[in-house]
Amino acid sequence: MSSSPVASASPSRTPEQTRQLRRVALSGLLGTAVEFYDFLVYGTVAALVFGELFFPGADPAVGTIAAFGTFAAGYVARPLGGILFGHFGDRLGRKSMLLLTMGLMGGASFLIGLLPTYDTIGVWAPVLLIALRVVQGIAIGGEWGGATLMVVEHAGERRRGLWSSFTQMGAPFGSLLSTAVVTLVVALPREEFAAWGWRVPFLLSVVLLGVGLFVRLRVVESPLFAEVKKDRAEARLPVLDVLRRPRPLLLACCVGIGAFTAQSLLTSYMIAYATGIGYARPQVLNALTVSACVALVVLPCASALSDRVGRRPVVLAGAVASAALAFPVLALVDSKSPGLLILAVAIGHGVAQSTMYGPLGALLTEMFGTRVRYTGASLGYQMATLVGAGFSPLIAGSLVAASGDGTPVALLLCGGAAITALTVLFVRETSKDSLTEAAERPAAAHTEEVTA
Repeated sequence: MSSSPVASASPSRTPEQTRQLRRVALSGLLGTAVEFYDFLVYGTVAALVFGELFFPGADPAVGTIAAFGTFAAGYVARPLGGILFGHFGDRLGRKSMLLLTMGLMGGASFLIGLLPTYDTIGVWAPVLLIALRVVQGIAIGGEWGGATLMVVEHAGERRRGLWSSFTQMGAPFGSLLSTAVVTLVVALPREEFAAWGWRVPFLLSVVLLGVGLFVRLRVVESPLFAEVKKDRAEARLPVLDVLRRPRPLLLACCVGIGAFTAQSLLTSYMIAYATGIGYARPQVLNALTVSACVALVVLPCASALSDRVGRRPVVLAGAVASAALAFPVLALVDSKSPGLLILAVAIGHGVAQSTMYGPLGALLTEMFGTRVRYTGASLGYQMATLVGAGFSPLIAGSLVAASGDGTPVALLLCGGAAITALTVLFVRETSKDSLTEAAERPAAAHTEEVTA
């Protein structure tokens, strides 16, 4: 056994192992919080002001679409980050890659806050904005997979779902932070917000970055990776092993599409949609705040439930709920009632989306062996974000502008949920699988044919 603290499969755990597991869980939460803070701050500011600051002279609808185009650029870069950091994470170690991804994420966000606008440097403003989004996307592409599998691999064989939920909870935690900061700055007069107020949320990300790096420096390497690292016989590229058996990767991608479609449409795009039909910005931000609070409760509950009844039933229940609630949620939003807007976002995102999203951390990491787990889980997750979240706001904005109503939003929600629900039927249950045994297999859980 490795000399480092190891979370074994045994129910017993030493005090040091318990401390390390808690640190790793906190590290995962903070890393995902930085990720979602950065991306949600960008999505919020893009919806409110980036069109006029970086794409002036365009029709307002076109400016919003162009701003969300740079939002998509960050998502397009994510799979590349999953391959890059997954490769080195599987070959050199998880911890060093996680320090690098967090530093790049926070650094890129801070630099966005310093960017000159179009009026100052012309076309270089949107070019630099997109470049920083790509850097941010590459870093985020390696963040979630490494943070999640570190928690799962430290957790041992029991309650992997519950412990992995800390990483998943970083999403609503980051949303709360971003919403709180943006709520303060949007209260400024419009001229001041456009002049300098929008920069504040990006610049403040350095505080969250500092806390996250401090915690992450104190965690130890994954115990399962420490064992696998002893064997250097296999010299293949991890991504080639994953692509050689593509079934787990495709299933990992498709099973996450519903959660990410709902996440993007009911958070970042909802700001643009709701303000476009008459809601005040603070009313929309209040709805997002309540939704994030609900998600902080639902995520660990859904993840813990997946330890008991399995990952598949919980994800399927969330997907069915998301599809069933899509049109009622849209009707509540279209009512133009602030109270009903809060209810809509809370049940659509806080409950249904969180039920789908909660078990994904454990499920995706369990689908791959330790030798390729960083690459496989990261690439599957980031492909899901690209398809489900990267282009959903752009597509929704274009279709809503063409149709004049919000029906396309509900249809996109139903479509994403349907993909997840159908994929679950082909995913083998992994909640009781041994990660120690999976360590010796390249693509652990789904290389064989699976039937519903």
